Order: sequence, then structure tokens, then C-alpha cells
Amino acid sequence: MYDLLLKNAKIVTADDGIIEADIATIDGKIVEIGALDGAAKENIDCYGLHILPGIIDTQVHFREPGNTHKEDLETGTLSAIAGGITSIFEMPNTDPLTTSKEALFDKILRANGRAWCNFAFFIGGTKENAKELPFLEKLPACAGVKVFMGSSTGNLLTEDDETLIEILENGSRRVAVHAEDEKRLKDRQTIAEEKADVHAHPIWRDEETAVEATRRLIKAAYRTGRQVHVLHVTTAKEMQMLAKYRDIASVEVTPQHLTLFAPDCYDRLGTLAQMNPPIREKKHMEALWEGIENNTVKIIGSDHAPHTLEEKKQPYPKSPSGMPGVQTLLPIMLSHVNLGKLSLEKLVELAAHNPRKLYGIKNKGYIKVGYDADFTIVDMQAKRTITNDWIKSKCGWTPYHGLNVQGWPIMTIIGGCVVMREDKIIGEPIGSEVKFTT
Repeated sequence: MYDLLLKNAKIVTADDGIIEADIATIDGKIVEIGALDGAAKENIDCYGLHILPGIIDTQVHFREPGNTHKEDLETGTLSAIAGGITSIFEMPNTDPLTTSKEALFDKILRANGRAWCNFAFFIGGTKENAKELPFLEKLPACAGVKVFMGSSTGNLLTEDDETLIEILENGSRRVAVHAEDEKRLKDRQTIAEEKADVHAHPIWRDEETAVEATRRLIKAAYRTGRQVHVLHVTTAKEMQMLAKYRDIASVEVTPQHLTLFAPDCYDRLGTLAQMNPPIREKKHMEALWEGIENNTVKIIGSDHAPHTLEEKKQPYPKSPSGMPGVQTLLPIMLSHVNLGKLSLEKLVELAAHNPRKLYGIKNKGYIKVGYDADFTIVDMQAKRTITNDWIKSKCGWTPYHGLNVQGWPIMTIIGGCVVMREDKIIGEPIGSEVKFTT
């Protein structure tokens, strides 16, 4: 007897495109795919729906420990499953920073029994821990090393090339990088202070701030032979540059940089649209879409970075940068699919297949026999309105409030267990550590 039988669905596969088939699971694993008629403890008719491999968000900030008034591992992962996300990679700029074995294991302990989805955590790369990185990056539930080239928290800032090269020389896994040039940010900070208007945010953190950092990163990557992953790319120049260096660098873009643009987003949302790197003009948004079309972009990540509304309402530039996004990643991108901006197969490649390949995730990211029974089931015809009261994040808001979309996550299944169905949360938190092959 099967534990779970998903019937009559359209399945998005890596090798055969979209196929019509059934999926059977036992003990949290996929055991059969095809025309299946066996008995099951739970039988779900998925007629009219698409089954995707469990969607993986490889960039979230869940604020625990240190700033749990904004978010914590329980509310962040709850928000994830509400949006169809089955696994997350959480960033190291918490308080204390995740730069040691002890800090990593503390997060794992906090997540066990409280995380609604599967989880892994990045280790922050610093001058102080560079020599330890080959050991740290191989610890359980470690997603790899994260480097901040632009302003961040405490010792996580890596603003000089010497430290960047030292970090890249130590270890073997792909390094995720926030690429903004710190010297240029400091030199131009008076622009933000003098204008005191959020419309100045992409002027202060201008295109060259991102381009210069990415240029330096590519040079360091070639010097050390280390694979890098450039997070939340925002500029046309970066996308053109990175298209030439796919052998050493992979590229992430976010739904917000594919959807929002300046000055419109600042006119409508004010500081709610403030993030780093900034939302830029429409020409840059169009260049990011071109990067998806020509396969330069490899991953879609949310960069979920919540703050309270009270914090965001502070006058610019005192207002913090960042916005929630883990719950809206899929509805926003499914709506783009329906608008013809990309195919459903391409979206699955960017949010499941490629995360599995680039980060060496074990047994996730594909719908194949023997893989974990993590599924995201979507209705491509469903029309919904995204609202603040749907958001499960502790911050309680979204920049997409009032936006009409087509395409919606109907079910989230983790290890063969339904944890979300028709916007209702089911059962208790069952998230577990993501395992890696590298």
C-alpha cells in the first residue's frame, strides 16, 4: 500500500517536460510514477493541477536569533509553506552572526520541531574564520558560504579584495555573494542623507556600485578558481558581464526586481520598496528578463528580508532595507508564466532543478523515483488577490498587497505529508535538515 497517491496530474519533469501521470510515495520517498491504481492511505485527485518538484528558496533572512520581533524560524517557514515553498536556505547576518560551528548548530536546534519546511543555513565568510571555512561548509545543514561585499552586519562585511580572495581560497563549495562596492557606497552616502527621499536609494546605490563589485568578484573567482553565485543581480551591465563568465559564476534574480521598477515603486510604496541592491528603472528589469531568456540567470530567490511596518515608516535613509517575499515568490512568478514572460518548465528549472544542481542538494529538486516526496501543487487557472492578511510572516505585510495574480499554490507536500492545502495549514511543523552531496 502507498502512503500517498497523487492522481491525474500534469507533472513538470526535468527530462520529459510536462507529462500526465500519477505519483506514489512510501516513507517520504517517490516510489512510482505512471498510470497507477494501487491502494493508498491518502489518495488525492489532482485533475486540472500541475505538480512541481518542491520549490526551493535559496535566499531568506528569518532574523533568528537576534531580531525575532520581525520574523523567526517558525513564522518564516510557515510563510514559506503557505506560498508553496518546501525548502529554504537562511542567511547568516543574524545576531549573533552565523560564522561558527556553535552558531550554526544553535540555528539547527532552534529549527528542529519548529520549522514547517526543510531548512539549511549559510555560514558567513569573514577574515576571522577564513581558514575554518573548508570545515564549516561541510557541516550538517550548511548551505555553503555567504559573503557580503557591501554594507551588512558587523564582521560579515568583506570590503577589500585581499579578504575576499582569502575566503575564496578556503573551501570548495559554491560561494554566494552580495555584490555591492563598499567604498563607493561610503563615498556616495551623502546623496541619501541630503535628499532624504527614498527615490534617491537607487541613485546612492547606483548601477556602478553593483557593477564594480561584480567585476572585482569575477576577477577574484578566476584568480582562485572558486565557483561563485552572484545574488540579486539588478543591472543590465552586470547581466551582460555575467553572460560571459558562466563557467565561474552563476546568477540569481528576485521576483521583486522582475516585477517592480523605479520610480513607480517608490511613488506607490515609498520605503516599503527599499531594498539592497535597489529596485531600478524599467530598462534594468527588462535586462533581467533577457538574462532569464538567454539562460544567464540560474536561480530565482526571494531575498525575504522582513521588517516591521513601524520600522519601514521611519524617514529615509533611517528606514531599513528589505521586504518580505518567501510567500509571494511563487504566486508572482506563476502570474508571470501566465503573462507569457517564461514557461512553467523554465520556472521549475530556476526554482527547483538549478538549486539542486548548483548547491549539490541531495534527493530534492526533481520528480524522480527515489527522490524525496516534496511537491508544490499549483493551479495555473486560479485567480487571486495578494493581500496583507494572507501573509503568515510576522511582519504582516507585502509590497504586493492588492495585486491580482493568476496561478496559485494549492498544496505544499513535504516528505509525502500535506502541510498546506487551499491556504489552510495542516498538522504540525515537520521540516528537516536539507542534505548535500558535496
